[in-house]
Amino acid sequence: MGRLLAIDFGTKRTGIAVTDPLKIIATGLNTVETKDVLNFIEKYSKTENIECFIVGEPKTVQNLDSAIAPKVNDFIKKLSSKFPNIPVKRMDERFTSKIAQQTMLLGGLKKKDRQNKATVDMVSATILLQDYMSSIK
Repeated sequence: MGRLLAIDFGTKRTGIAVTDPLKIIATGLNTVETKDVLNFIEKYSKTENIECFIVGEPKTVQNLDSAIAPKVNDFIKKLSSKFPNIPVKRMDERFTSKIAQQTMLLGGLKKKDRQNKATVDMVSATILLQDYMSSIK
């Protein structure tokens, strides 16, 4: 059984989350510099079986593509080219950063940790993956 791997793409940093092999629990994996994300995924895929990529689809409140959407589309093309046998699904990522910050606050993280954007990106990817898992049940 393969894992689902969620990607919260950003211009500077990209949050990554994965499921367990049984696809029950979504867990934050890492936040990497965006320029290194494909190499990170390639290295990860050598030790873990990835069944599907879930990539956050950036939308505005009006349900239009956000300014970063063209970069996300380019990234998806590169991802699909590098991993042609692994499907890529898109998932609306609106409000995941806000939900991530609220979750960290409720979880008792200190203010300094909540302000760490790398942590926010990884938690956002985890929320994105949980939302995807809920949508397919």
